[in-house]
Amino acid sequence: MRILYALSGAFFGLVAAVAATAQQAQPEVTLRFQHFVSPASANPAHFMQPWADAIEEQSNGRIKVEIYPFMQLGGSATDQYDLIRDGVIDGGWVIPGYQPGRFPEAEALELPFMTTKSAEEASRAAWAFTQTHLMDDFADVHLIAVHMHGRGLIHLRGAPIAALSDFSGLRLRGPSRPATLLLERLGATPVGMPVPAFPEALSRGVVDGGVITWEQAPSLGFADLIESHTDVAGDQSLYNLYFLWAMNRGVYEALPQDLRAVIDANSGLMASAWAGRAHDTGDAEGRIAMEDAGNTIAEMSPALTAEIATLGEAVIADWIAEMDARGLDGAGLVDAARAAVALETGSAPGPYTD
Repeated sequence: MRILYALSGAFFGLVAAVAATAQQAQPEVTLRFQHFVSPASANPAHFMQPWADAIEEQSNGRIKVEIYPFMQLGGSATDQYDLIRDGVIDGGWVIPGYQPGRFPEAEALELPFMTTKSAEEASRAAWAFTQTHLMDDFADVHLIAVHMHGRGLIHLRGAPIAALSDFSGLRLRGPSRPATLLLERLGATPVGMPVPAFPEALSRGVVDGGVITWEQAPSLGFADLIESHTDVAGDQSLYNLYFLWAMNRGVYEALPQDLRAVIDANSGLMASAWAGRAHDTGDAEGRIAMEDAGNTIAEMSPALTAEIATLGEAVIADWIAEMDARGLDGAGLVDAARAAVALETGSAPGPYTD
């Protein structure tokens, strides 16, 4: 009988221990983040999900981060900032340029030939610029990282760009105001739209192509929708795009201090560079996929690149004048963006020279 009681006690002790372990394994906090692209594309695959895994591991399972692609929690890509600010979602991926004119100072990083083709370098520069010039703009959310993508290319349903006149008559998708201003200067008809709308616009003939990165090409179905991809010569990107990885400020501040420290340890310059590297990795994979699909891959001549860079400088001059008219220091913002890039690359960007 004593043996039976002993066995029963051991059994119930084991059950209690298992129950306690199971209870401890339950997260204290579940954070729901969302984005608007395929989970197989570069940033979700190489940054967002690994970031979420790191948060869960370093918090010993006390924080669970759920990542929802394709805006599954509701809203549109253009509303993402407000969804985070208002607490509809706990966090997510934001392109401020999807709301033209709302965050004008951030556009300095998106101007023509402003960044190099390395997304990691550009993202480090973006974090530095943000700390100096943009924290007030985004004060109603908690910034985890800011970053840029890699090289911006021209993707067309037809032949690659070989002369400035080739832009004439083309309807080209642009992701931001600086990009559409440049396309207009080049002689194309810019069509502003977020990335989720791009494939359908191509398939329906609404646009003839557009500007976007290598890394998005496979997930957008460019193997079937696009025939050519054209890059500019040199180390500078034709254009770039500024992103936020952010969470609701109230949700962040409500976390216990030790859990906020886990978020903080995976934020800032380190996380921004990490997000940039994700795009560099995806760009390499995307180019290979388009090569394997048999698409035409071309690089403009240095002379044509220089022509386009000259038009890009005109876009920058107009942008400076517009910022000045809004009471901002346009030239100062451009100089600060170039200085931030120079710190990461060792040379200041400027007009392309052959």
